Amino acid sequence: MMRMVEIIAAKRDGRALTTAEIEWVVQGYAAGEIPDYQMAALAMAIVLRGMDDRETADLTMAIARSGDMLDLHDVAPLTVDKHSTGGVGDKTTLVLAPMVAAVGLPVAKMSGRGLGFSGGTIDKLESIPGFRANLSAEEFRRAVREPGLVVAAQSGDLAPADKKLYALRDVTATVESIPLIAASVMSKKLAAGADCIVLDVKYGRGAFMHTLDDARQLARTMVAIGRHAGRKVTAVISSMQQPLGFAIGNALEVREAVAALCGSGPSDLVELCLVLGSELVCMAGLRDDPDTARALLVEALSSGAAWEKFRAMVANQDGDVTTLDHPDRLPNAPVQVDLAAPRAGFVTAIDGQTLGFVVNALGGGRVRKEDTIDHSVGLVLRAKVGARVAAGDPLVTIHAARQSDVDAVAERLANAYTIHDTPPPSLPLVEEIIR
Repeated sequence: MMRMVEIIAAKRDGRALTTAEIEWVVQGYAAGEIPDYQMAALAMAIVLRGMDDRETADLTMAIARSGDMLDLHDVAPLTVDKHSTGGVGDKTTLVLAPMVAAVGLPVAKMSGRGLGFSGGTIDKLESIPGFRANLSAEEFRRAVREPGLVVAAQSGDLAPADKKLYALRDVTATVESIPLIAASVMSKKLAAGADCIVLDVKYGRGAFMHTLDDARQLARTMVAIGRHAGRKVTAVISSMQQPLGFAIGNALEVREAVAALCGSGPSDLVELCLVLGSELVCMAGLRDDPDTARALLVEALSSGAAWEKFRAMVANQDGDVTTLDHPDRLPNAPVQVDLAAPRAGFVTAIDGQTLGFVVNALGGGRVRKEDTIDHSVGLVLRAKVGARVAAGDPLVTIHAARQSDVDAVAERLANAYTIHDTPPPSLPLVEEIIR
């Protein structure tokens, strides 16, 4: 007979928990038999004492098995998925998923909404009038078959133990633990059924992981979980020392993704999507090396096949495709004001986290899950790191619902920029790939 208090004590004292103990805890907590206060105590013991790779994999599988485990093999012999650990201006899924689907790899993706300072893919897609993110299991499966691309809101039956544990960690200061973060991310990915998963693990001021070492440790942990679970997983560690692309905010980011799919997107966004996509193409066995995989994806972009795949997905989920063909019809903020550079020099740093919080303050994000968001507001960067500016040149354009909102964020926004007399060293976009 297992007792929760003994399991908490064992982890407190630094002992590795057994597979059976971990499964018993997750099942008991999901069923409501283990109270929040005991689970919070165990979570804190894990934060302080850690977990080894085997324990972390066991925890992940137990959380994944707490609800439905999707098996899509009857509709597609192989499916791929991508997960980002979250960053400011990260609209990668909107470009990567159609690009990969266009070369014949079905993408079955469940995404989240934004919370904190980074936006959620579902919120971005919902800025397209009519777009429906809440799909039934049957609709989700049908979309995997045709058009071979689906991005839907996470269903309540996927990893319910994670939802419960995530909410508990949020209010008990137990978020910052690599085993707990890795288990949370990977349990949802494994439950969603994909065979090949590429992870975009971001680090920097605009990311959840602030240091490269933390990002590397998280990436290695998640790749190890994938190996234990018999899935193919690769992690790409990418820099979020500044936002990705130029746009931050829901409709603004959809516009930028449309531009990328139509051949005129920001080079950093397109480059990151090509790197991530090449890994998926290689894992799925379509090509043997990243260079030929990349050529395949470049062709899908330049031929318009990726763009057509994106339109097909939006149409399939009841979105208004004419707003994609005429992106100026997407929600537009009534007030658009440039923030001027206070002095001449080179932009040496942009605090992405501050920019993310500014977009929230403008109404483009949530503080609580139930908040409604304004899809039209956000920021468009006019000068990125390394750019030379004269005094008075625009640094960023603020898209707001009213002038008073602009006034409320202007000072905070100005403080997010660092301008020096000498140019900064160039920032790598991709630090490392862990296969």
